[in-house]
Amino acid sequence: MNKLFSTVFAAAVACVTFSVQAQDAKGDVKAGEAKIAMCIGCHGIKGYQATFPEVYKVPMISGQNAAYISSALQAYKKGVRKHPSMRGIAETLTDQDIADLSAYYGASGVVAGGELAAKPSKEPSAQVQALLAKANCASCHGANFAKPIDPSYPKIAGQHADYLFVALKAYKVSNNAKVGRDNAIMAGMSKQYTNAELKLIANYLSSIDGDLKTVSQSRFR
Repeated sequence: MNKLFSTVFAAAVACVTFSVQAQDAKGDVKAGEAKIAMCIGCHGIKGYQATFPEVYKVPMISGQNAAYISSALQAYKKGVRKHPSMRGIAETLTDQDIADLSAYYGASGVVAGGELAAKPSKEPSAQVQALLAKANCASCHGANFAKPIDPSYPKIAGQHADYLFVALKAYKVSNNAKVGRDNAIMAGMSKQYTNAELKLIANYLSSIDGDLKTVSQSRFR
């Protein structure tokens, strides 16, 4: 077993363990609805932009896989994802809070019978197709990039391009206390590309139909 494979294998095992632990708490949509006050100031406003580590639209999380939201929040809580604001929020949440919030956003904005087509709504250019094939992105995120093979992986079709670009770059960052995402698998994928290539991928993924949306919320509930 070579060093690279060992690292990736260990990361995969850790992700599975992490996911199982997060799933111990069963989420409740109604309970989650009562806990979203700390979320809606950013994720409940269409077009809202974050300013760190650069200006970009915050991700759409309504309609996202609940297991992925849970995994992401746990990663922020444990410092595996190093965005200061998100970590500060996640550290205040119990595992039950995370499960409830994840259940709420997984169900938020979902329309019955709104199943996406099995293939992307828009074909990529030859250049982008080659880039997607290089890391075999569809093998994890699904042929339409909205139906991942594991619910702890994100839906990425239709997500904001600038957010996707920032997220992909974050996997390339090492040894930074405030920026970066420690995930050996995604780091290995992202480091194959230049930032210009990552932007091309992000722009394409943003342009295709997906389940993700921002459900507008009042700042006060």
